[in-house]
Amino acid sequence: MKHRPRKRFGQNFLHDPAAIARIVQAVGPRATDHLVEIGPGRGALTGPLAASGARVTVIEVDRDLAALLRADPALAGVELIEGDALKVDLTAIAGGGSIRLLGNLPYNISTPLLFHALGFLNVIHDMHFMLQREVVQRMAAGPGSRTYGRLSVSVQYHCRVEPLLTVKPGAFRPSPAVDSTLVRLCPLAGAGRASDARVFARVVTTAFAHRRKQLRNSLKPLLAPAELERLGIRADLRAENLAVADYVRIADHLVAQGEPRAVSS
Repeated sequence: MKHRPRKRFGQNFLHDPAAIARIVQAVGPRATDHLVEIGPGRGALTGPLAASGARVTVIEVDRDLAALLRADPALAGVELIEGDALKVDLTAIAGGGSIRLLGNLPYNISTPLLFHALGFLNVIHDMHFMLQREVVQRMAAGPGSRTYGRLSVSVQYHCRVEPLLTVKPGAFRPSPAVDSTLVRLCPLAGAGRASDARVFARVVTTAFAHRRKQLRNSLKPLLAPAELERLGIRADLRAENLAVADYVRIADHLVAQGEPRAVSS
């Protein structure tokens, strides 16, 4: 069966053997791993991953590609879940263990997929994603950077961000208009956690909803400028000037004041 890439699924298939080898080497699959690949496409990465001896589960929304994968004898031992990765319960896939999540993510839904994955970090050992280079730059950006935003804070709160390698457009078919970057995300634990992650997420979302406003205005729905100053945070700064720890401090203050109702959904 011949398959033509579908624009609605944001399909750009890896085909360059050298790029595939570099990606597999960066992931470093082990026989003891349970690898979960989002959007395997034609199986360019799936085959080498399965050859490592690891347990491999793939999630594919395109039913024609799913049929191709099922028919490939080299992937006979691969578990296939046909469906939308945004709706898949990764805890159920982990089955009481941990998974290593990876994929060449479609550019058009990469950010929603990232936030979906962040909701399952209790069962994720690490993540390796191929993304548009600009998205990885935003994820890794520091305070004060033009690209630092809600995505930067949200991802860095949960994970250590490690850009690994750049892949040129020619490694894909069809070729995207931009370079891609493989990034490793390693979940963080312990110090630096907010007392209520839901409140933390709402503080970050509120601050960046009007990122050009000073905090005295952008965070006005949550707390007064004087409260910011008491926390050691200047009210005349903007959202892009605060580090992750600053957002944790604001969220913990709201919880301590008994005001999580102010940031309820």
